[in-house]
Amino acid sequence: MTDVPVYKKKDFISDQEVKWCPGCGDYAILSSIQMALTKIGKKKEDLVFVSGIGCSSRFPYYVETYGMHSIHGRATAIASGLKLHNPELEVFVVTGDGDGLAIGGNHMIHTLRRNIGLRVIMFNNEIYGLTKGQYSPTSAMGLVTKSTPYGVVDRPFIPAALALGAGATFIARTIDADPKQITDVVVEACQHKGVAFIEVLQNCVIFNDGAHDEVTNKDRRDDTTVRLEHGKPMIFGKDRNKGLMLKGFNPVIVTIGENGITEKDLIVHDATDYNVASMLTRLSRPEFPLPLGVFRNVEAPSYDEEVQKQIENVTKKKGKGDMVSFLKSGETWQVK
Repeated sequence: MTDVPVYKKKDFISDQEVKWCPGCGDYAILSSIQMALTKIGKKKEDLVFVSGIGCSSRFPYYVETYGMHSIHGRATAIASGLKLHNPELEVFVVTGDGDGLAIGGNHMIHTLRRNIGLRVIMFNNEIYGLTKGQYSPTSAMGLVTKSTPYGVVDRPFIPAALALGAGATFIARTIDADPKQITDVVVEACQHKGVAFIEVLQNCVIFNDGAHDEVTNKDRRDDTTVRLEHGKPMIFGKDRNKGLMLKGFNPVIVTIGENGITEKDLIVHDATDYNVASMLTRLSRPEFPLPLGVFRNVEAPSYDEEVQKQIENVTKKKGKGDMVSFLKSGETWQVK
């Protein structure tokens, strides 16, 4: 492998005008990912961004790498084919909660199930932004939108829980208001063998402004979120005196120092433990702080690697195929 150049963030900024609404959370996500690309140890020509349809799906135009703006809901399928054809590529899928979980939901769950080595980054603003404000699979119950004038009655998906149920081997959640965490999570995802699913809570200033304000507002987010670190106790709060402890099989919020409770009594995050990840996906506001960070990170055979092994084994047994000879073999006919 040839040496990878030392990149700066500006090396990944394209010459295209960024056309998102002023104040959109997508700007922070774009900047954070461009910074992450300087740290993953890959050459520019080995990086590809594939998107579907939606505001987030303009992303490939704005990064100076290879990319494809594909069709609605099909980005994971197209990216899967690309990764299988050229396993050496670092392939990112940029999607939204509508593109990825509604029309693209079936492709999404099977991409995660197969453990294809893609980096799926889902922008979650809990609304359809590009098509002017219809409710999405993650919209909160009761939300009044153009397609639900009397309020949403659907129960929303929890993307992290969906990813866990589908068998994803790397699952994370972060927020547009924390660029450093986005960068760190993306870098960690790129070190993972197999699929990585990252949900980024993102604010749509036009059609769902403030949807994530409780967990992104700098004055409150220390009390409303818990930052996950593998091997460390789950502590949160402005004064770092709150924590999560198990009572039986259920998590409860406790105050360190009260009733003899110490850090040793708290739940220690283990990103390799399925039960811990499952518990974390069920925690939500206002009852609990919202978990942010890497929920799950485990090793398992990746689909793309297994396919390459299969091709190599068959080639050793039968030799390299010849498509022209194959097409001319057997019965043929001529159309006049």
